[in-house]
Amino acid sequence: MELASKYNPADVEGKWYQYWLDHKLFSSKPDGRQPYTVVIPPPNVTGVLHMGHMLNNTIQDILVRRARMEGKNACWVPGTDHASIATEAKVVNKLAAQGIKKTDLTREEFLKHAWEWTDEHGGIILKQLRKLGASCDWDRTAFTMDEKRSESVIKVFVDLYNKGLIYRGVRMVNWDPKALTALSDEEVIYKEEHSKLYYLKYYVADDDMSGETGAEGEVVHRDAEGRRYAVVATTRPETIMGDTAMCINPADPKNQWLKGKKVIVPLVGRVIPVIQDDYVDVEFGTGCLKVTPAHDVNDYMLGEKYNLPSIDIFNDNGTLSEAAGLYVGMDRFDVREQIEKDLAAAGLLEKVEAYTNKVGFSERTNVAIEPKLSMQWFLKMQHFADMALPPVMNDELKFYPAKYKNTYKNWLENIKDWCISRQLWWGHRIPAYFLPEGGYVVAETPEKALELAKEKTGKADLKLEDLRQDEDCLDTWFSSWLWPISLFDGINNPGNEEIKYYYPTSDLVTGPDIIFFWVARMIMAGYEYMGDMPFRNVYFTGIVRDKLGRKMSKSLGNSPDPLDLIERYGADGVRMGMMLSAPAGNDILFDDALCEQGRNFNNKIWNAFRLVKGWEVSAEVEVPEAAALAMKWFESKQNAVALEVADLFSKYRLSEALMAVYKLFWDEFSSWYLEMIKPAYGQPISKVVYDTTIGFFDNLLHLLHPFMPFITEELWQHIVDRKDGESLMVSPMLAPGKVDEAIVQQFEVVKEIISNVRSIRLQKNIAQKEALELQAVGENPVAAFNAVITKMCNLSSIAVVEAKADGAAAFMVGTTEYAVPLGNMIDVEAEIARMEAELKHKEGFLQGVLKKLSNEKFVNNAPAAVIELERKKQADAESIIKSLKESIAALKKA
Repeated sequence: MELASKYNPADVEGKWYQYWLDHKLFSSKPDGRQPYTVVIPPPNVTGVLHMGHMLNNTIQDILVRRARMEGKNACWVPGTDHASIATEAKVVNKLAAQGIKKTDLTREEFLKHAWEWTDEHGGIILKQLRKLGASCDWDRTAFTMDEKRSESVIKVFVDLYNKGLIYRGVRMVNWDPKALTALSDEEVIYKEEHSKLYYLKYYVADDDMSGETGAEGEVVHRDAEGRRYAVVATTRPETIMGDTAMCINPADPKNQWLKGKKVIVPLVGRVIPVIQDDYVDVEFGTGCLKVTPAHDVNDYMLGEKYNLPSIDIFNDNGTLSEAAGLYVGMDRFDVREQIEKDLAAAGLLEKVEAYTNKVGFSERTNVAIEPKLSMQWFLKMQHFADMALPPVMNDELKFYPAKYKNTYKNWLENIKDWCISRQLWWGHRIPAYFLPEGGYVVAETPEKALELAKEKTGKADLKLEDLRQDEDCLDTWFSSWLWPISLFDGINNPGNEEIKYYYPTSDLVTGPDIIFFWVARMIMAGYEYMGDMPFRNVYFTGIVRDKLGRKMSKSLGNSPDPLDLIERYGADGVRMGMMLSAPAGNDILFDDALCEQGRNFNNKIWNAFRLVKGWEVSAEVEVPEAAALAMKWFESKQNAVALEVADLFSKYRLSEALMAVYKLFWDEFSSWYLEMIKPAYGQPISKVVYDTTIGFFDNLLHLLHPFMPFITEELWQHIVDRKDGESLMVSPMLAPGKVDEAIVQQFEVVKEIISNVRSIRLQKNIAQKEALELQAVGENPVAAFNAVITKMCNLSSIAVVEAKADGAAAFMVGTTEYAVPLGNMIDVEAEIARMEAELKHKEGFLQGVLKKLSNEKFVNNAPAAVIELERKKQADAESIIKSLKESIAALKKA
C-alpha cells in the first residue's frame, strides 16, 4: 500500500472502523482470559452527542483499548436510557405541533407515538459514537426499556416490595408543574434568586385590644384604630390561601403576646391558631411563621406534629385550584404579582424588601418545583446506605479523584427515602394492581396479580378486568441502577455464565453530577442483588467548559458540535484535544486550539513515518557509532516512559499519560533520535538501525493507539504486509524492558551540550556546513557520547583543555565548562559592534533599576517582593555587563 504524502483523517477513519466491525474485533465472549468490563453510562435515547459525551466516551475507549492490548478480554457494553421525563416531553411537544393533546389519547395510543419517536431517534447518539472511534461491542447494545431490562426492573420492584422496602403513602414531594410528575430530591437543583420578602399583616381575631403597651421586649403592632396584628415575612405570598396556622418560638420575647391567640389570614379571612414550636427561627423576619402544611416540607412536619388541616391550593400544572378560593385558575407566579397589589390596596402589606434566596428547580424542565402532598411509592434507603458506604470508605471500591468519597459519605449519612413513582406514561409501569373493594397487590404479571388478588379477597370468581393497574411509572433511575447487572441478565437469570464472568465490572467513567442519581444507587443494587460491588473503580470526569470557564450549553451557544470538530480535525485530533485538557475530576477548559494541536501531532507522526520508510536500506552498511549509542539510549528512554505510562494508567491520570507519550514521540523520537540515526544525504541506512527504528515505531504506535486509534492503525498496517483480520487493536503491547538510568541521565547532558552549540551557531550566524571545534575545560564527563555530539553539531573535534581559547563562546553544563573557539568563524568587528550595542542597552537598563532602588520613597513603601525583584534585576544586569565586557576584551585581544 502506498502511503499518501499528507495525512487525511477522512481517508482513514471510516475505513478502519468498518474493518474493526467486519472482523468483530470489538466483540467479547467469556473465555479463559482476565475480563475487563465497562458499561456505558446510557445516554438519553432522545439525545445527540455533546462535548460531555465526547469526553466520557473518549476516556472509556482509551481504557478499553489499552486493556485489549494488555491481553485482557475487553467488553464495553453500549446502550441507551429511556429517560421518562425528557422523552415524554419531546413526544408531547411533537404531538402538540400536530394539534394533538396527550389528554386526548389513551395510554396505549400515547405509547405508540413514544415508541415511534424512540425508534426514529434512539440510535442517533450511538451511531455518532462510532465516528469518535468508540470500540463498543455493538451486538450487546441494550435499552433500559427492552424486554430483558424491563423484566429485571419489574422483578426487582416486586422483590423489594415483598421485603418490606417499598411502600406507598401520602408524603410531601417535589412536584414538577411542567412535567406533571413527582421528582426525587436529587432531581432538584437549587439556584440563587433575587426575589422579594413580603411582610404581611395577620390581624388578631376577636381582638379586645387589651394590653395598651406590650410587656418588656414584646413587639405589638397596631393600626390607626388600635387593632393589633402580627407581621409575617414570606417569599411566597401566593400560598396564604393554604395557611392553617401561625407559629412562633416559645422562647421569643417579642412575640409572647401572641400566645393562645388566633389570627386572620389576610385577604382570605380564615381564622387560624397561633402555635408554638422551637423550629421557628427567632432572627428570621419577625419571628412569626405562616404554616402551609400542603406546600412546604417543614410546614408539613409541623402540620403532622400539631394535627393541622392541610389545604392543597395548587393544581398539578401550578395554577390555583378551587380549594384556594381566590385567583382560581391563575398561574402561581401571576398570582404572586397580583396578590402583592391586592394586599397593598387592602392595607395588609406592611412592606416589601429585596431578598436573595435559593429556589429549587426541576433538573429536567428547569421550572420552579412546588412542594406538594401526594400519594407516591417510596423505597426505604437506610438499608441500602448501610451496605453501600463501607466499601467506598475502605477503598475496596475506589473513587478517582478520592475527594468524591466525602460527597458520597455526606449523602449516604443523610439519606432520605427515594420517591420512585412518576406521573408519566413513558416508562416501566408500576406492577401494583388495585382491588375492587380497596387495597392492592403487587406482582410481576397481571396473571400473577390475579392469583394474589383471589387469595387476598377470598373471591375465586375475580377476573383480570376487575383489577386496575397503577397509572404511574417508575423513576428512570430505578432501571439504570440495575445496569451493570441487567446488561448480563443477572436479575432474570442469576448466576448465568456471563454475569459470573463479567461482574463485577472493572471501571465506571461518569460525571460527578450523577454520583447520587446513579453511582451510589448502582453500588446499592450491586450489594443487594449480587452481594458484591458493581465496579472496582469509578473515574469521575470534570465538566466541559469553554476557555472562559463557562459551562458549555446550547443556550450560551458556546458548545461546538462534536461531529463538526471531527470533520475539521479528525477523530484522533479531537480525542487528543479533549484529553490534553482533561485531568480526572477537574473541569475541562476546552479550546478548539487543543484539537489543532492534536491534528498537528497526527501530521508529525505521519511525516516521521514517511521519513523512516523513505530511507534506502542496506545490509552492507555498518552501524555508525552515533546510531549505536542513539539506539541504546532510546530503548531505555522508551522503556522508562512505558513504565511511567503504566503507572499513570493505574492511577487514572490519563491526561498525564498522553502527555508522556506525546513528549516521547515529538521530543525524544522525532527531534532527537531520528536526527541521530539519519543517514547522510543520498546514503543508505544500516538495516540493523532501520529494523531497530521500525521496532521503536511499532512500540510507539502501541503506546499511542488507545488515545489515537485511527492513525496508529493505518501506520501499523504499513509497517509490514499484514494478513486480513490483523489489527494493532488486538496486537499485544510489549512489556517494558530494562531501563539503563545512567545512559538516560547522560543523554540529558549530551542534549544540553548539543543545544548550546546550536545556539552559538545561531547567535553567531555560523553556517551548519562549517565544522566547529568543541573544548571541554578540565574534563568531559560524557566523552563516551562524543560520536553523537560530533554528528549533531558538525564538529571537527572534541578536546579536553586546561583553559578555553581566547574569544571562545563558552557555556556551562552541570559543573563542566564547554567552549567553542570562534577563530575565523565570525566577523570580529561585527560581533564586537553587536556586543557593544547590547552592553550599552544593559547599562542603561541597570541605571534605571539603580535609580529606582535609590529612591527612598519607593524602598520604604513598595512590598518586599517588589524590592526583591528589582534587586534581582540589578544582579542579573551586572552579571551580563561583566560577561559582555570580558567577551569584548577577549575579541579585541584576539
